Order: sequence, then structure tokens, then C-alpha cells
Amino acid sequence: MRIRTDDDVYRVDAVWLGPPKATFPWRARYVAWGIGMVMFLVVLGVERQLGIGFSFFSTGWGLLITIVLTRIIGSRISHERPLSAVAVMWVRELTAPRKVAAVRAGAASAARIRVERDRPRPDRRPTRRWGRGRKERTGVRAPTSSPQ
Repeated sequence: MRIRTDDDVYRVDAVWLGPPKATFPWRARYVAWGIGMVMFLVVLGVERQLGIGFSFFSTGWGLLITIVLTRIIGSRISHERPLSAVAVMWVRELTAPRKVAAVRAGAASAARIRVERDRPRPDRRPTRRWGRGRKERTGVRAPTSSPQ
């Protein structure tokens, strides 16, 4: 004997296909429409805070971003894990107590570095570079050219 589960009941999504005799070419659950409306308002608000004006293209980009965010959020929720449970889980993750690491000092600390008001000036010693300021060594020097 085979026992049937009740999964078939939950597989049927509450989907709004559009007005009668004018259905949309896509399927979207009722929860997706709600999430989409809220996300569209949030995206438009963020655009205004960033200084992006209200125009055709900014609204179009806002709609596109809303669709992407709604699809991401919609892929995380289901009948077994509703939006309210995901939101509560997210809030609890953010507010969960964390282990506080007591750090006294790291590998290097700036506590013992002296800071002076004026930067130190270099010494006035002559620099030794190739071709300049070479001192002749004591001893016998080999002639470089033949005397004529």
C-alpha cells in the first residue's frame, strides 16, 4: 500500500495570471506581486537619495532592479518557508550575540611610535654616486693613457 503525502496540495501556488481574457505572459505568485510593489518603492526611494532624478530611464532601471530583487527574494521563500519566517530569521541573524574577541594589542602597535612636529632633515654629508665625488684611493694608480 502506498501512502500519499499532502505535497500536491502545497505545490499549487496562488498565482494571479492577470485580468480575465487578458492574462499576462508570465506567472507570478501573489506574494511576488506584494514583494515587487514594496521593492519598487524602496528602489525609487534609494534612487532619490542617491540624487538620481525621476525620469523615464531611472524608472526603467528601477523596475529592472525591482524585478531582479523580487526574483531573488522569491527564490528563497516557499510554502514551507514563508516570507515572514525568512524576515524573522534575517533579523535574528543580525541581532544575535557575537563572541567578542578581547584584543589588547596586535602584532604591531602604534602606541610607542614618536611623532615629531617637524620632519627630520637629512645630514649634509656629501653623497657618493658613480662619476661624482669619487675619492682617489691611496696607492699606485695605473696610467689610463700612454704618455707621448
